[in-house]
Amino acid sequence: MSSTTPFTLLANTSCLPLAEVTELPVADLVRRTAGELDRGARLCSWFGTPAPAGAVRLVAVLAFDADNTLAVARSEPFSGAYPSLTVTHAQAHLFEREVREQHGVTPEGHPWLKPVRRSRPEGDAPANGEFFRVDGREVHEVAVGPVHAGIIEPGHFRFQCAGEEVLHLEIALGYQHRGIERALAAGPHRATVAQMETIAGDTTIAHTTAYASILEALAGTEAPLRAQWLRAVALELERLANHTGDMGALANDVAFLPTSAACGKVRGDFLNITALVCGNRFGRALVRPGGVRHDLDADRLAKLGERLEAAMGEVTRATEWLWDAASVRARFENTGTVHATQAAEVGLVGPAARACGLVRDVRYDHPAGWHRFAQAPVAVWPGGDVFARARVRDLEIQRSGQFIREQLGSAPEGGVLDEIAPPAPGSIAVALTEGWRGEVCHVALTDANGRFASYKVTDPSFHNWTGLALALRGTAISDFPLCNKSFNLSYCGHDL
Repeated sequence: MSSTTPFTLLANTSCLPLAEVTELPVADLVRRTAGELDRGARLCSWFGTPAPAGAVRLVAVLAFDADNTLAVARSEPFSGAYPSLTVTHAQAHLFEREVREQHGVTPEGHPWLKPVRRSRPEGDAPANGEFFRVDGREVHEVAVGPVHAGIIEPGHFRFQCAGEEVLHLEIALGYQHRGIERALAAGPHRATVAQMETIAGDTTIAHTTAYASILEALAGTEAPLRAQWLRAVALELERLANHTGDMGALANDVAFLPTSAACGKVRGDFLNITALVCGNRFGRALVRPGGVRHDLDADRLAKLGERLEAAMGEVTRATEWLWDAASVRARFENTGTVHATQAAEVGLVGPAARACGLVRDVRYDHPAGWHRFAQAPVAVWPGGDVFARARVRDLEIQRSGQFIREQLGSAPEGGVLDEIAPPAPGSIAVALTEGWRGEVCHVALTDANGRFASYKVTDPSFHNWTGLALALRGTAISDFPLCNKSFNLSYCGHDL
């Protein structure tokens, strides 16, 4: 990080008065952001917020991972157009398309300004517009979805192929668009917590923890230590359940049924452990601003430990079967490779980034809450292929299990839920949480009355769908199901 950065620095889960945030002409904001990205920063969020007289401000949130620091800046109000950041930094491409769609300002020079999730006038499907096409006598196009053969969410995939080889994959989403960010305006409302819990249902703990951290920062307080401890345990249980399910699904995609069946069962065991904590298998009604709604008495704490040991033993055996099968390794290795330079260029986060050898983990880079006192080791694997993404998941299963074991023996005493003050007026708060897919980023800007003037959510899938498209380049189209499952991204987390 440059010592002369024009950005305003802050820590994860902290708050600043908006008056203290650097304000630049929009062209300068783009230029200065590009300069910080060149020096190793990451783009966590880039979004528009309404300004008086129909104008717009851009807000940039950067992460300086090596310095454990975040930075924010905003533009002066403007309208019409601004120079595109995507021209020099591809990780901004989807953010800028979203800004244009939501606020009507054009990033000049952006190479592909298709809608992100806007509906057609008929309201029956996203306005996906024209798809990129590759010319050539031997080139053909394959369209998949949005309706798929299985109980999965809708998304459309358009392949440009030469024979079986994929030259280009374009992913069109928006079918799950629910208008959550619009509904958050002027909040927090009574329904806000429920909306946070359903941004991506399999990431309930991560999103509600980020939201609770935002309100606590705006109130100038923290949750009780025991509540922070419970949130960390629940977050790792969420990681265990989803990674275990993914290992089983990857095994199923290569017809390795022993691991598939075993992991399907053990995923349910981890979900049931979460239900033991709060009464809901996905962690709903647990995390709240000011703490958590449920505590663990000695009896349930002992049961949690017993069930965890049993589930960890089973998932360890199931993944050992997988790695012992040479046929599985042959199918995973060198399939769907994303190189480290590509991963950094498009801004991958979470296991998808760590499987490319990038050390990116909010628990390590920007620790907040209980992770300031106890951190799970970062699981990194070079290679960038399906094998690497599976290995990172397997490593995280073991490390999350060990983390919970250690925490069960060192629970702090005290209460778990405090009343908090209303949000501070005229402020900005940023919260990052390492969900099981990667970095969950929430940013809130409050008005003069302490209500949300803007609330921006960036699910890790928003960063990582481009990684899936890159993974398919140069592979056989028959590799798509396996590559898709190795990322296992959220449609609804993208389609806010």
